[in-house]
Amino acid sequence: MNRLKRTHYFIAVPLTDEAKQAMARFADQAAPSLPFRTWVHEKDYHITLAFLGDVPPDQMVPLSEALAATTAHHASFSLQLARLGTFGERKAPRVFWQGVIESEPLRALQRDVYEACLRLGFSLDRRPFAPHITIARRWQGEEPFAPDCLRPLAPASATFSVPEIVLYRTNMERTPKYEAMAAFPLLGTPTASKR
Repeated sequence: MNRLKRTHYFIAVPLTDEAKQAMARFADQAAPSLPFRTWVHEKDYHITLAFLGDVPPDQMVPLSEALAATTAHHASFSLQLARLGTFGERKAPRVFWQGVIESEPLRALQRDVYEACLRLGFSLDRRPFAPHITIARRWQGEEPFAPDCLRPLAPASATFSVPEIVLYRTNMERTPKYEAMAAFPLLGTPTASKR
């Protein structure tokens, strides 16, 4: 029996090329000492604001209109890469990530995007927003993961501008796997940003 692949969509803050390159350099240095199964492609780095899952075709226009209306109330801002961390089981984390310094503009933007998606009927993750950029997934070391192994690592360092949010589609069979479908500029964005 043929099973149709469902396409997943999500809304995210894209990183600038410079921030992606800084993170890729860090990942190249960290990978030999951290046996995670998969490392995220440099072009796929992002901060998820809302994971939508499948989006029916008739929801695309209302979704785009809602996102454009939301970003019209938020000014562009900057973020700074910060600490490293993991999600999942302490001894075998499922996600290795880098965070950003606490940002009220980011939290306000995520809150409004989230509420706009709820009003359209999307079923969203109810966990508190924890802004992060996934670097690698699924610990597969012979020894249990020890948080102390992250201490010697110097996280990527970069400050980057956030002039827009992006609606992405996931293409599981490709690398990189996230495809930008539409961008929604924030207030004060003079020109299209580089991705």
